[in-house]
Amino acid sequence: MVTSQRNLGEFGDIGDFGIGLWRMTTPSVDEARKYIESSLDAGVRLLDNADIYGANWGGSGRGSCEEMLGKVFVADKSLRQRCVLATKGGIIPGVPYDQSSAVLRKSCEDSLRRMGVDRIDLYFIHRPDLFAHPAEVAETLMALRSEGKIAEVGVSNFTVAQYDALRSFLPFKIVASQPEYSAANLGPLRDGTFDSCMRDGVIPFAWSPLAGGRLLTGESMRPELITALDEIADRHATTRDAICYAFILSHPSRPIVLLGSQRPERIASAVNNPLRELPKIDLYKIVAASEGKKLP
Repeated sequence: MVTSQRNLGEFGDIGDFGIGLWRMTTPSVDEARKYIESSLDAGVRLLDNADIYGANWGGSGRGSCEEMLGKVFVADKSLRQRCVLATKGGIIPGVPYDQSSAVLRKSCEDSLRRMGVDRIDLYFIHRPDLFAHPAEVAETLMALRSEGKIAEVGVSNFTVAQYDALRSFLPFKIVASQPEYSAANLGPLRDGTFDSCMRDGVIPFAWSPLAGGRLLTGESMRPELITALDEIADRHATTRDAICYAFILSHPSRPIVLLGSQRPERIASAVNNPLRELPKIDLYKIVAASEGKKLP
C-alpha cells in the first residue's frame, strides 16, 4: 500500500495534530504559557499562528496572538525549543491582500519581532493576493529564506492553480498547504487540493476540523450528517469529535488536524485518542451524508 509520508523539511514528521492560536486571546501570560506547555506535554509539536490573529475572538487587535506567544517564549525559553513554529502573512486589513515584495517582507519581519524569534520554521502565505505576480512573491520568499528568517514555506487557502503557479517560480519545495477541511467541508477532496498534495509530497493542514464547532452543536448542519457521525461514534465506542478527527486523518495525503480548542483537556483527549483511521464504509457514509446525496 502506498501512503504519503509526512516530512516537514528539516523538522521531519510532526505528528497528527497541531494547535491553531487564533483563539489564544487571553490577556494573561501565565494562562497562555500553561496552555502552550500543556499542549506540548500532550504531544503536539506544531504551533500555528498568524499576523492577523487577535483581531477577533475577543483579542486586543491584529498581531496580539503573536505578541502573546512572544511573551510566553520569554516566560519559558524552553517552549520555543520544543515546538515547530508556523505563522502566516499576506492579509492586510482594508486592502485586503497584498503580497508585493515590500509589504510581504514587512509582514514577516513584524511577525519575527512580535514573537521575539530569529526564524519562523514554517511561513505561510495566508490567502493569495490575486493581483500579485507569483514570481514576485517567490522572489521575496527566496530572499527571506536565504537571510535565515524563514525555514520552510507553505500556502493557505490557495487553489491548485495558484499553488502550481507559485511553486513554478521557487527553487525549493512548498512543504505545506492549509485548506479548510472537515466532515462538513469536503472541498479539498473534490477540488484537487489533496491530489496535488499527494503528487508533490505536500502536507495538508486541515483548519476548522469541527466546522467552527458546528459539528458538535449541530448548528446549520445536515441532520443526516450528525446522525451518521453519531452512529459511527457509537460503533467505535468513541465521541463525535473523535470521528471528525479520524475522518480527516484517514485521507492518504495524511493531513494534520489543527485544533482550536483553548481547553487543555480537550487537546489531550484528541491527541491521545487511539482512533486514527476509519474503514472506507464509514468514510463514504460521511461523504454521502455531508453532501446530502447518494454516491454514484
